[in-house]
Amino acid sequence: MSEFKELHLQALMNAKWEEPDWQTLETTREGAWLLERHSMTERLKAHCRTLAVEVLGLHEIEQSALTENELGLLGEESCLVREVVLSGDGDAWLCARTLVPKSTLTEKEQDIADLGAVPLGQRVFNQANARRDAIEVTTVVVEGQTLLARRSRLWVNEKPMLVSELFLPDAPVYQEEG
Repeated sequence: MSEFKELHLQALMNAKWEEPDWQTLETTREGAWLLERHSMTERLKAHCRTLAVEVLGLHEIEQSALTENELGLLGEESCLVREVVLSGDGDAWLCARTLVPKSTLTEKEQDIADLGAVPLGQRVFNQANARRDAIEVTTVVVEGQTLLARRSRLWVNEKPMLVSELFLPDAPVYQEEG
């Protein structure tokens, strides 16, 4: 899994994020996934019997390791980094990297650091005031395949986190709706 982790997470970290062309994307199947404002976890669950989360990494990084863009979206502080793969019925569908500022991990949100195999979306979108903004999209090439990716800021109890998601080749976003 280390080669997988290196290839896919590196692709997310090196991605050139862009504002989406909402008008064009909203009318496409891919756009429906990329522009999803609610829980990606719930959207993925609708396409499988079992959605599993594998934690690839959980570590802290200093604010100096964040890009200027990330600092602008999250504030200037160190973050917890959570790297996971979500799989539907055994097929890897989504590789995600989440930056969670230390100030987000306070009070009711302390448990976000200890989610383990629980999907972040399941935890965040159970809150009435959860929301997503600052959606950006891109494509990245991994092992010769062009893959869709998105980055967005999630808010829970007015505390931010930044989620980057790479849709893997077997993900439902690439399948025709049945």
